[in-house]
Amino acid sequence: MIKIGVFGGRRGDCMIEWCKKTGLAEITAICDRDADVIASLKTKYADVPIAYYKDFDSFIKHGMDGMVLANYATEHAPYAVRALGAGIHVLSEVLPFQTLAQGVELVEAVEKSNKIYAYAENYCFMPAPREMRKLYRAGTLGEFEYGEGEYIHNCEPIWHEITYGERDHWRNSMYSTFYCTHSFGPIVHITGLRPVSVTGFELPYNDRAARMGSKSSPVGVEMITLENGALVKSIHGGLDKNSIWYSIYGSKGRAESAREDAELGMVERMYTNLDEKEGVFLWKPQTYIPEDELSEQAKGAGHGGSDFYVMYNFVSAIQGKDSDIIGVYEACDMFLPGLFAYFSILDGGKPQAIPDFRKKADRDKYRHDTRNTDPKVAGDMLMPCYSKREIEIPDEVYARLRAMYEKSLRDRIDENKK
Repeated sequence: MIKIGVFGGRRGDCMIEWCKKTGLAEITAICDRDADVIASLKTKYADVPIAYYKDFDSFIKHGMDGMVLANYATEHAPYAVRALGAGIHVLSEVLPFQTLAQGVELVEAVEKSNKIYAYAENYCFMPAPREMRKLYRAGTLGEFEYGEGEYIHNCEPIWHEITYGERDHWRNSMYSTFYCTHSFGPIVHITGLRPVSVTGFELPYNDRAARMGSKSSPVGVEMITLENGALVKSIHGGLDKNSIWYSIYGSKGRAESAREDAELGMVERMYTNLDEKEGVFLWKPQTYIPEDELSEQAKGAGHGGSDFYVMYNFVSAIQGKDSDIIGVYEACDMFLPGLFAYFSILDGGKPQAIPDFRKKADRDKYRHDTRNTDPKVAGDMLMPCYSKREIEIPDEVYARLRAMYEKSLRDRIDENKK
């Protein structure tokens, strides 16, 4: 039985659930710095023999085949490097790294290791993106010419839950184009094409962001050129109404998902308009909800069933089976456009070339590059959170959010006891 350790008990809970429900792997240890999170998990999984840790140094020595990194999105790379160095396979949650220097270190740790690194960009494995990949790789859509990806999520109702009311939480200072792989990642995974340049844009700061305690623009946009000359528009962030949506145009037709507010299955439902089926000048789209051999097992899993596929593929890869994991180079291709889009924003909207971290010469240029909005890692390369001005947030905003988080945590613990 494959033994899995989970670092980060809140987001990692879905991975724990997967192991318990499928029986395809065993959760052997969980590590989280928050004693309340540990208490909640101990109650929920009282019938499962799991070791619990507060510090990573002890956790990594427990004995495991694979490690799920579900800790803060800005802190995945350093722990991935340590796990790989200890001979442990790694499944890293979004995002793969925070700075270019970390990205170089991560890539070279994977190259040095004989262990698996898998990037858990789950939006690639929702039904519609999975089907788009299948159609594109079969040649049904022809050559990729243009695409769009949207991940619009108004997080204000849950901001206290995901930031714990902490002023210094990474979400409060992430730059506008940081969290880009939910919108752009599926396009990369569908086409297999590498991004080569990007121009970035951000929306003005607004009252919603101020209420949330965020110091950045609420929405980032990337216009990305791929290696074949195709263009992709990627948009993500916090507009008022949610939208998860993907559309790809090929030389033989178009495929897209239903929009979230269409109430027709969202990214589970597909629309296709393909030359070989409908004719070039006739718009007779086909619509269906695609399924594969794992769809039934994936029902009920988070994010449209995609959380099931992420864990299934990771464990299958550890077992030596052919598996649709996202490796470290593809993870770089998904993330780097967001970082370089922010460089573009700060440079007055000038296009930026995107390095290829498969190449040591490209990596060498950024080996010591710590440009970021996080003072803990940026050093003298600290960037502003918002391109237009510095945002000041009153202490009472975070006090209100912290009180809301503590109440929700108590409610969750009480619910698990029932």
